[in-house]
Amino acid sequence: MIGWLRGVVLARGTDGEVLLDVGGVGYRVTVPTTTVVSMPEAGAEMSLHVHTHVREDAIVLYGFATADQRRSFEALLAAHGVGPSLALAIVSTLSAEDLARAVMAEDLGTLCAVPGVGRKTAARLVLDLRSKLELPEIALSATPSAEARREPRSEVRAALAELGYGPDEIRRALDTSPADGEVEEMLRAALRELAGAR
Repeated sequence: MIGWLRGVVLARGTDGEVLLDVGGVGYRVTVPTTTVVSMPEAGAEMSLHVHTHVREDAIVLYGFATADQRRSFEALLAAHGVGPSLALAIVSTLSAEDLARAVMAEDLGTLCAVPGVGRKTAARLVLDLRSKLELPEIALSATPSAEARREPRSEVRAALAELGYGPDEIRRALDTSPADGEVEEMLRAALRELAGAR
């Protein structure tokens, strides 16, 4: 099993794949979109925490910038009905900490912002992941007041997803919208930001 790779980037694809030269051997590694965005140019060195996924017809390497991201991916794979494609979409949209917070707060809106995740899948993820995401420091910080502050943002996130906006657009809109306030007011601000960006 390959758990970690460090080498020189030979090529980076727009499809989420990187070709990494490790000691003269080229490894094709599938990575989250967040890693693609921050990846160095060809010729630069990089390292990846790797999950080796073995299927009947192929061995696929999935690479992650941090060990926490890889652990989240592996926890998702252990959840009922989650395959590598959906797990990769989730870690591409949510950081390891955001995923753990959403699960602990039963924040279905945040989970539903991931393409391919509906409310039933989100509810099942909450049940399946509670025991698999072992991040006690996040549990301690998830106070009721923090959850209450996140709830309006979660509703806005879910509403934007239902309107057809992608994860990157939603993240950008929420970053520039007020952190607190009424859902309707926050949604209007997010929509204004998205309209201006287009």
